Amino acid sequence: VQLQASGGGLVQAGGSLRLSCTASGRTIRSYEMGWFRQAQGKEREFVAAITVSGGNTAYADSVKGRFTISRDNTKNTLYLQMNSLKPEETAVYYCAARLRSGLGMRPHDYDYWGQGTLVTVSS
Repeated sequence: VQLQASGGGLVQAGGSLRLSCTASGRTIRSYEMGWFRQAQGKEREFVAAITVSGGNTAYADSVKGRFTISRDNTKNTLYLQMNSLKPEETAVYYCAARLRSGLGMRPHDYDYWGQGTLVTVSS
């Protein structure tokens, strides 16, 4: 499966963005999905994950209550709604897919990665 993330950009602190991740090659119905981010000079970190059905989700503590992960399997697309963004959340955001069941929260839990989309939050 090939993943293409989009929706990044420049936003002021406190603002919102919605990221999308469109899959091609295979339907995302087969995959648990997740979002990660990587700030310059830092390791890639978990943001959110969602099961195949969308019935279960997991979030990093730092984004709980502000970010929402969702998916539309009919559109082969994963989403990340980000509200109340903070400057320290400036990073490249990556979507990822995994064939194994369960909510993966580590980069090595995932089998496929998109190319990333840059989110810049200005203060």
